[in-house]
Amino acid sequence: MTTHTDKTTDTTDTTGATDAPRTILVTSATGKTGRRVAERLAARGVTVLAGSRTGATPFDWEDPETWAPALRGADAAYVAYYPDLAAPGAVEAMREFGRLASENGVRRLTVLSGRGEPEAVVTEEALRAAAEGVELTVVRAAFFAQNFSEGFIADGVAAGTVVFPAGDSAEPFVDVDDLADVLVETLLTDAHAGRVHELTGPRPVGFAEVAAEISRASGRPVVYEAVSEADYAGLLAGFGLPVPEAEWLAALFTKLLDGHNASSTDGVKRVLGREPRSFAAFADATWGGAGA
Repeated sequence: MTTHTDKTTDTTDTTGATDAPRTILVTSATGKTGRRVAERLAARGVTVLAGSRTGATPFDWEDPETWAPALRGADAAYVAYYPDLAAPGAVEAMREFGRLASENGVRRLTVLSGRGEPEAVVTEEALRAAAEGVELTVVRAAFFAQNFSEGFIADGVAAGTVVFPAGDSAEPFVDVDDLADVLVETLLTDAHAGRVHELTGPRPVGFAEVAAEISRASGRPVVYEAVSEADYAGLLAGFGLPVPEAEWLAALFTKLLDGHNASSTDGVKRVLGREPRSFAAFADATWGGAGA
């Protein structure tokens, strides 16, 4: 979804900020966060370059030749790297993307990162160093609540079982709509340049409680089944994921859910001035009244 404005003749915009970006590249624009960010930016009068493999703005993280053409004409960019900033090859990709952003006159970047991922921090710094003269905001997000409704766990939820290598640990799941609202603010306003925001939901929630909340809201039984890292990797491989990627993802999830992220932050409130949506409220909005 794109709106058309003339950034050469208008120095103020409908966002309420002066000299705010008028044309913004949204990478991974068909993903959970990219789609929401693109929709919100367009609604606020911004020209959106929706970068995707098959869209009007061709963009593919696996094809660096698409990066510079997508960046041309953009004042800012939302960087949602696939599969994760902690993944092998991410540092090199962010170095190149940052260099190209700087060369093409982009003046603001917001990058989505993972909370509690040391490897992702290294990648953030690689992007920062390469993007000379570009304002960078880092948004580190907790595990998405929408992974249970839109992502890789959704099929299991539909079948009545949440299978995950999380043991009895808890996670302060963040609602992707809250996250998207924060991302848009960082792209359109000056106050966030150079800052790092950590976003979570209001409190940590265990996976057994997640299953119970989905059961309550949907009116059908959903249970949590804890599995080992190895078993989860095998499960992912059984769904067709290449074995190395399956093993890497299983190891990442196991590491993230070892308890070190089992705390909440006030990041959403500091940026938006309101409390984040709870997992229970997310479950009600997603499955409430759905029945079986």
